[in-house]
Amino acid sequence: MHNPPVVLGIDFGGTKIAAAVCDLAGNKLASAVVDSRGEHGARAAFDHGVRTAKALLAEAAVNARLVAVGVATFGIPFEDRVELAPVISDWTHLEFGSELRAAFPGAALRFTTDAKAAAQAEARWGALANADPAVYLNLGTGLAAAIVIGGRVLTGRDGAAGEIGYNLRELADVARSDGHRVMLEDMVSGVALQRRASKPDRQLTAADVFDRADAEADLDDLITAVVDELAFHLVNVAILVNPAKIAVGGGMTRSWDRIEPRLTEALHAGVPYPPELVLAHFPHDAPLLGAVALAVDAATRIPRPQPTPAPDSAHPDGDPRSVTSVDNAATTTSIGNLS
Repeated sequence: MHNPPVVLGIDFGGTKIAAAVCDLAGNKLASAVVDSRGEHGARAAFDHGVRTAKALLAEAAVNARLVAVGVATFGIPFEDRVELAPVISDWTHLEFGSELRAAFPGAALRFTTDAKAAAQAEARWGALANADPAVYLNLGTGLAAAIVIGGRVLTGRDGAAGEIGYNLRELADVARSDGHRVMLEDMVSGVALQRRASKPDRQLTAADVFDRADAEADLDDLITAVVDELAFHLVNVAILVNPAKIAVGGGMTRSWDRIEPRLTEALHAGVPYPPELVLAHFPHDAPLLGAVALAVDAATRIPRPQPTPAPDSAHPDGDPRSVTSVDNAATTTSIGNLS
């Protein structure tokens, strides 16, 4: 006897890996969150994520056919590599798409960046539904944004639209290559906060920094500096896009009460038409929900409107750039019991 078919969503994060097995409507059957084991390198982290997902399938989908897999990851994933992914050693050398196909043979596969997956989830079911245009800002281990236009996540020519972690920080950065300047993500992100706050005799996580800021002036000053620099760049994004709404998600939003007032103040002071700033509806698991959305779409073969070819978004059929898989309009597919 065979059970109804299922889909699988996986989110490879810098510090954690999340997976969910769902039915074809997106209803969650089982889920798990595990440490990424990134300190052991890319192979250990990737294999740990695959094993976790397969264990979920064995537990919740006995005798059920896996029809589609959706995957989100930090960096820019391709069939044979992952670019712009410094968080875990050698993650860039993974043959990402090929290895996923080998791990889940016979299943349709879609994969994209974590921020773009999160933006898709928020645009379809969350805080950015019916907001046009909109911006999703990811404040987690790393820093990235995603732009949503007409329910569609903008990918960019190379899949790197919204990678604001690479923003220049000062005039002296002009014409300097990556290795000769300090990028924004190195100063504004969970990893950056942890690095900037820690000393040889004091190792702190980003959460520790926020927890201890009221009692330790140097940590309070550090948070102020980080949020102010983030605000500077977010204002420029808002001026460029003129969004109706900006939703913020990621692990650092656990301290939203400290981050939100300064961002709101900066947007209202610096943007001619200030957008609404909100906490994401799925602040901590939007990338996983976006991965599930990719899998549901692949499984149900929902027709996707074809965008007019343009230099920054069009790719021919068969292009291994994974990020085209999120470049689809919001649909009527419902998702249940996932948050």
